Amino acid sequence: MASRMHQPRESAEFDFVLARVEGPVLAYFGGTWPKAVQVCKEMDVVVGEAAEEYAGRLTVLKADITRCPLPVKRYGVTGAPTLVLLRGGEPLATISGPLDRPGLAAFLHPHL
Repeated sequence: MASRMHQPRESAEFDFVLARVEGPVLAYFGGTWPKAVQVCKEMDVVVGEAAEEYAGRLTVLKADITRCPLPVKRYGVTGAPTLVLLRGGEPLATISGPLDRPGLAAFLHPHL
């Protein structure tokens, strides 16, 4: 996949992709309930741009909170949007709430 963004449809698929990725992974947890939709649509653009910009250095997993409950529980995700930066399946950093492009770059930079 050219953009390095994967969209698992369930927890098992999330874990399948995560287990096969070398290097850092940005797990982006979004939601589809009414209060989360607009914020997550805006984050979709920001995270999609980051997937393109950091292709080859970062893999992005975009997961719906309701469809991937096991990673949500594992990483302590309590709302959408939430970003969890992982290496070897272990969390390096977590942030909740909307970010703009410079904010996402600042979040990623120390770990890439």
